[in-house]
Amino acid sequence: MDDARVVVVEETGIDPARGTSRLTQDISAFGHELVADEPVDAGGADLGPPPFALLLSGLGACTAMTLRMYADLKEWPLERVRVELRHETGPDGLVIDRRIELAGDLDAAQRERLLAIAGKCPVHKALTGPVEIRSALA
Repeated sequence: MDDARVVVVEETGIDPARGTSRLTQDISAFGHELVADEPVDAGGADLGPPPFALLLSGLGACTAMTLRMYADLKEWPLERVRVELRHETGPDGLVIDRRIELAGDLDAAQRERLLAIAGKCPVHKALTGPVEIRSALA
């Protein structure tokens, strides 16, 4: 596997100098450094977003990028995209609510087409399609 395309998540351990907890995670993602954590009331140090916020962030970013690329390709007057996401877990599993704001002088047909295109972003397709996670000990 190409190391430049790997995500590595590693516990930071308790580090008083950084204020980390046993739940704080350092993330190296495609050459970028991030931190994930849980809120203080869940036992973390609140130094970064919790895992579900990162999942929603990926979906939101992918949605906005996909809409931007499509609108630019069509030369539509899309000025700005804002995606707001929430999730809840119920008896039937995970439910993600995605609210998409489109700024610009778009007509109703363009807005409806962009809403349909949102469902074609790669992260949306991954979350709604069959997913296999293969785990092994290193």
